[in-house]
Amino acid sequence: MRNRNRRKIDFNYNRVYYKPKGIPLNQLDEVELSEDELETIRLRYVENLSQIDAAKKMGISQSQYQRDLVNVLRKITKALIAGDAINIPAGNKL
Repeated sequence: MRNRNRRKIDFNYNRVYYKPKGIPLNQLDEVELSEDELETIRLRYVENLSQIDAAKKMGISQSQYQRDLVNVLRKITKALIAGDAINIPAGNKL
């Protein structure tokens, strides 16, 4: 297995949970999003960068960025459909 390139992250994420209303967190399954995954969707959907520009900003190839984007969207979609909590741990700015 290839070593994963270290991505450049230009935003400091605070620890956050998103969960369904009215269900205690200890009763929910949890999906964790990494800094890399959150940065992937932030650049594409908040900063409105193209995949090419977002990949350059993160220091990875466009094809790797596309794979990362598909994976994070799949994780978020599954969590929303299943009613799981989404955990965004506090990040360490690189």
